[in-house]
Amino acid sequence: MNEKFKGIFPALLTPFDESNRVNTKVLEELVDYNLKKGVDGFYVGGSTAEAFLLTDEERLLVMKTVSGRAKGKCTLIAHIGCISTAQAIRLAKAAQEMGYDAVSSVAPFYYKFSFNEIKKYYFDIVDAVELPMLIYNFPAFSGVNLTVDNIKEFLNDDRFIGVKHTSNDYFALEQFKAAYPDKLVYNGYDEMLLAGLSMGADGAIGSTFNFMAEKFIKIREMMAKNDLTGARKIQKEANIIIQALCKVGVMQGEKAVLDALGFDFGPARAPFASLTEAQKKELLDVVMPLL
Repeated sequence: MNEKFKGIFPALLTPFDESNRVNTKVLEELVDYNLKKGVDGFYVGGSTAEAFLLTDEERLLVMKTVSGRAKGKCTLIAHIGCISTAQAIRLAKAAQEMGYDAVSSVAPFYYKFSFNEIKKYYFDIVDAVELPMLIYNFPAFSGVNLTVDNIKEFLNDDRFIGVKHTSNDYFALEQFKAAYPDKLVYNGYDEMLLAGLSMGADGAIGSTFNFMAEKFIKIREMMAKNDLTGARKIQKEANIIIQALCKVGVMQGEKAVLDALGFDFGPARAPFASLTEAQKKELLDVVMPLL
């Protein structure tokens, strides 16, 4: 397994300007900010990027902006997931042209596709490009739960490098890793990184990594040294922040934190609601002292 895919990967947020367009300048600033912190790579265009609220052209712009800033400096994974196979292939081909290291996709959702239809979706993508695929298992949002048994349909093929496991089923995570020790398994829930690492995760992809990657880098370092007490202390600190974000809305809250850190991030895209000034104050009073 390639070591370059292990570690801490922010799932990048998408900044918008006053005209509700993708703010490429601020996105570049966010990439630079996290590279200086020592992240291992970026997960680009995923749930945190508001991917399903962007047009295909906007998704391509986000991918191009990040590649232009970070290619050659870290590992880049492009989330190209769509309900439509043709759209996903278009994005995957673009990722390949832009120099991404891998693509990733959530399972096609909404229409309650059969497993065979989902399987064909993934294989049609990897047949169309030369990049490896990271399966994105996110049952709470996609409605598709890829089990240990059916994930084998993918991981037996060398073109599938692993799973981004955004689930609190850590038995499943351990079973993925036990069955395929040479494949990658990423933890997906930031608030449970410690649990994921303890069950064998090779790293993590997370949204709060956008502004506090150093905490999660430290947790991973401490776990590697068997310093569970130290790692748990930092996880608890991160979870105070995450709890405050959940209270106001994670997407909007993360953008408010980045605004407070000096990034002109703009609001989340509708139908996400904007935070009130009282909500921002309540959030930042908790978060800022801990950063």
